[in-house]
Parts: sequence; C-alpha cells; structure tokens
Amino acid sequence: MANVTFDSLKKDISNRKFVPIYLLMGDEAYFIDQLTELLSENVLTETEKDFNMLTFYGVDSDVNTIISAARRFPMMAEHQLIVVKEAQELNKFEQLDSYAKNPMRSTVLVISYKHGTVDKRKAVVKNIEKSGGVVFESKKWYENQIPAFIKGYFSEKNIKIDEKSAQMLTDFVGNDISKLIQQLQKLQISLPQGSNTVTSELIEKNVGISKDYNNFELLKAVIAKDILTANRIIEYFDKNPKDNPSVVTLSVFFNYFGNLLECFWLPQKNEQSVMSALNLRSSFFARDYMTGLRNYNALKVMEIISHLRAFDGKSKGIDSISASAGELLKELVYKIMH
Repeated sequence: MANVTFDSLKKDISNRKFVPIYLLMGDEAYFIDQLTELLSENVLTETEKDFNMLTFYGVDSDVNTIISAARRFPMMAEHQLIVVKEAQELNKFEQLDSYAKNPMRSTVLVISYKHGTVDKRKAVVKNIEKSGGVVFESKKWYENQIPAFIKGYFSEKNIKIDEKSAQMLTDFVGNDISKLIQQLQKLQISLPQGSNTVTSELIEKNVGISKDYNNFELLKAVIAKDILTANRIIEYFDKNPKDNPSVVTLSVFFNYFGNLLECFWLPQKNEQSVMSALNLRSSFFARDYMTGLRNYNALKVMEIISHLRAFDGKSKGIDSISASAGELLKELVYKIMH
C-alpha cells in the first residue's frame, strides 16, 4: 500500500479493513500512538483480547519469540493482535523479514518504531509492502501545518476556533503534536456550558498566553509598522521572559520574512498567488503578506533577515554579553521597522 496517510489508515482501521503488518515509524510519536491505540480498540473485542492479544517491548524481546507468536492461530476469534512497542530497541530487527515474506493472514502485527525510521531500501520494509502490509512514516510537521491541524481536531468534536486563536496556540506550542494535544484537551474541557467556540480569551485564561501580548500580535504590529503597539508588547515580553522566550519570537519572524521574500518574485502579487506559493490554507494569513509587500521591499527584507541572524547570535551571547533579551528584541524590531 503506497502513499498511506494517517487519515486513510484511520478510516480503514475504523472500518475494520486490516492488513497483516503495520510498520508505524517516524519522528512524530503522536500519530504512531494514535494508530496503535486505534488498532488495539478495533481488531479485537474486549473478550477476544484475553486470548488473542500480546504486547512485546523491543528492549526486552527477541525477533524469534515475536515471529513464533505471530504464526499462531487465533482462539475463537477472526484475528489475533501482536503489538511490538519501542521496536527501535529490538535487536536484529531486520530478521523480521523472514515473517514479512509470508505473514499469517489471521494475525495483525503492529510494529511501533518511534524516533527514527527503518531504511526503506531494506528487504524487511519492501517485503512488508509486497505482502500487503502498511509502511507508515510519521514525520514531524512544519509549523505552518499546525493551525489547520488544530482546526481539524476541534472540528471533529464540533468545536470552532478562529484563525488568530489557532495561530496563537501554534506560536506558543510549536510543532510538538503531543504537547499541543494536551493544550487542546485542556481547552475542550474548559469550554463554558453551551459554548462550542474556543476564543483568545479562553486561551488566555487556560493556557497562559496573553490574547493581546503574544508573538502573533507582535508580528502583526511589525508588519503594519505599528511602533507603539510593538514596543508595548516587547515591554510585556521583557517582564515575562519565561512565557515569551526570544527563540520562539525569532522563529516566528524568520518564518514570516523568509516567506515574504519569496512573495516578491511572484509574477502576480495577489492573495491567491501568495496562498498558492506559500501553501496557505486561508486568506487570513495571506493578508499579512499583502500588507508586508506594501510596507517593505525585497532589499529591506534581505536586510531584515541579516538582522535576524545577528539577533540569533546576540541572544546566544555573541557580541552582546550585557544586553537583556528585551533590549535585544527592542533593537531588532527598531531595525526591522526603520
């Protein structure tokens, strides 16, 4: 099965369309855990699990024992389920190839291989796919994919969230899906009775991000060259450094101005072209780039990127031992807007 996605696998598993082997691997553990849990819930009933489900851990298991278990027939059930957790710790992993060539059709073998991948050129991977199994790589997402994920997560639960609030959460948590889910669950249970909308006020109260003083609002002020608002936010950051680390602000600025530089080379500089070039899913974000195109030029943006690199060095103590993070940020923002 080629080009499998998390959503397609989730749909098939929910519809009880199982394959003999699932190799779930990659750097983003969240999706691996979700699919493993989904298979644990769907392959067997609770009664069937007593005789037909076995869980192994890579660090204290061996390949031969796993293969022997996988070759057994289920007892009073259509399938048996074998789950191998932390498979990246399994010694002689490649020897699973002897089973992958000819797996039992009544066995569902789930291999959870986190924080890395198995070389796809290896025989074990090729034979898993040849025998009708699934090889799923759970990659770390880019931050620009996170707002859509947040909206999708809430949409499944009939909860709404606006673009600003989704971006606030993204700026605060980044692309660590597991940490993000914890915050989304916290917001879900914090919704007032009768409400189905996550607002910036709810986020401020329950996550700890100020709805007015955050990286999203700082970037908006810088894009619009609103010096007063920008300085007000920087002063707040300086008083609350733990909640507003400069490395996050730098990442937000790098991402925006790097993308803005791309926009200057577009044949047509309109919202649709910007959305297409930057793979944006909403015109809400494209508007910020349209404002940036009006307020900055390509040479200035290249200069800004140089300032960002210098700020990165200074924030790490290079050529600026005495300045505070707030002072450095104030200097950076001044150079960007002048």
